[in-house]
Amino acid sequence: MTDISQRYQTILDKIKQAEIQYQREPNSVKLIAVSKTKPAKMIREMASLGQQAFGENYLQEAIGKQDELSDLDLQWHFIGHIQSNKTKDITQHFDWVHGVDRFKIAKRLSDQRSDQKSPIDICLQVNLEAELTKSGISPEHAVDLAQQVSTLPNIRLRGLMAIPSPNNSFSVQRRLFMQLRKLLEQINQSGLKLDTLSMGMTDDMEAAIAEGATHIRIGTALFGAR
Repeated sequence: MTDISQRYQTILDKIKQAEIQYQREPNSVKLIAVSKTKPAKMIREMASLGQQAFGENYLQEAIGKQDELSDLDLQWHFIGHIQSNKTKDITQHFDWVHGVDRFKIAKRLSDQRSDQKSPIDICLQVNLEAELTKSGISPEHAVDLAQQVSTLPNIRLRGLMAIPSPNNSFSVQRRLFMQLRKLLEQINQSGLKLDTLSMGMTDDMEAAIAEGATHIRIGTALFGAR
């Protein structure tokens, strides 16, 4: 086995173990392989192992890799802060967006998505800890934003996304992810039917799965340090 195949199998095993331990449905947690800064050949190798969803947040770099890998049937997720001047390219090249925190950005994604494509799936990014260095809507404004965004055509609001600050305490990790899960429940009580919690990375994936993550975003543990 290559290093990539070994790391990939290790992560899949950890996901399966966490699903069992926390009584999640089998295969209910989707792995997004965060491939930013990594060459297309590494993505190709991981795709050959069965991985389909890949996450990028450097637009031009991602487009170059997508061109190189156009022979593969892959699902592309844009992760992170979105600048207004990047929305058109994002709608053309990505299937999912994990990082919408303003109605203006959501509307641009909707307006610029080609009618020839299926609606683009999006998650609202929530800033759980009011970190000044991170993007994201505050929890108290998330319900209103979700209601607004859900009315737009050409996009499909799927759920919430968060990137908590690093913390080695499992209980602290769970508490933060619980906040996001309860916020999703609150939004759904207002009449929406969101189904996605995009949360958990290499160092906190177990806590995220315990609290209901549907998508975990793993980079370092799959591809090695950047």
